[in-house]
Amino acid sequence: MREPVDVRRRQILATVQARGEVKLTDLAGELEVSIITIRRDVEELTRAGKLRRGHGVARSVVPVQRAEPAAEPPGGTVGIVVPERHAYLFETMNGAREVLQAAGVRPALLIAPQAPGTERPIIERALAAGVQGLLLAPRWRSTAAEEGDYDWLAATTADVPAVLMERRPRPGSVLHAMDSVCSDHWYGVHLAVEHLLALGHRRVVLAARDDSPTARAVRAAFAAIAEERSGGERWDVISSAPDAEPDYGPGTPVELAALLRRRGATAAILHGDVDALVLVQQLADAGLKVPQDCSVVAYNDVVAALGHPPLTAVAPPKSEIGRMAAEVLLRRLGHDGRGRTAGGAVAPSRVELLPALAVRGSTQAVTTV
Repeated sequence: MREPVDVRRRQILATVQARGEVKLTDLAGELEVSIITIRRDVEELTRAGKLRRGHGVARSVVPVQRAEPAAEPPGGTVGIVVPERHAYLFETMNGAREVLQAAGVRPALLIAPQAPGTERPIIERALAAGVQGLLLAPRWRSTAAEEGDYDWLAATTADVPAVLMERRPRPGSVLHAMDSVCSDHWYGVHLAVEHLLALGHRRVVLAARDDSPTARAVRAAFAAIAEERSGGERWDVISSAPDAEPDYGPGTPVELAALLRRRGATAAILHGDVDALVLVQQLADAGLKVPQDCSVVAYNDVVAALGHPPLTAVAPPKSEIGRMAAEVLLRRLGHDGRGRTAGGAVAPSRVELLPALAVRGSTQAVTTV
């Protein structure tokens, strides 16, 4: 499913600002939309004064330092590695970009394709090109893929400052002491559950992805909280979309409406936003109204507010994650955040930031007959 127009335009703006100049055909290929759509988006961003349009290219309105030694920014260059077509992490990347640029450091956006193992050559090329540090959000579709990256990532970043964003390596692993900044997803799920319980809901279903570290953290948190707060009721977990599993094979249809009816559940937590919007439409097709028949809380809050009705959503601090990660990296690089060098060793950090809950029109109190 393609990204909404405002999300896509933020991705275009971030990509052009990171690279300085990008061909429109390249943007169309990376975002998987038509060249006509890209031209329309770039024209709108140009009218808003956010980009400059050239012949077949989009240019940043902010001058970008080039590779000549004399043009290198005073703080050098930091690589930001994020998966392609990931609106959540693009918001995180933008938060990091603001902090880095304010410190005189050039952010270089490095987008990893969806195929497994694509981060490794990208990171190795960036290090060979002389980046001074890395902000990393590996895709890690499965626990096995994550564990399989630990040794090489530890070895590759042994002499280069690196910070993980929205990723928390397994305790006791070789990456345990690697700097990381992520959301407290247990707290995010806790907010959603407590909101639904306060509205009188006692049977809750989680429809969630299982193909990212965030998805696995949400599932684990729901299981732990259900054990404590379900009051003996069965709280089920299903996949939120046919492609939500770690493998790339064909998925099974999501039967949320049937499960809600079978369990007598009156509320659902849906991860992530785009899947949540699709599932709400499926509930409507099955004759279940939101929130009258089923209250819905989305998890991520990237596009949840655009739903009909607008979806109540858990909002991890996406931009703040990026800003904090950049600040940790700058301290590791010896910057004080204003482009100056600061002395002293920096202890490794594992930072967690708390999500918030945005209450909208998709949740209401249980109606008793």
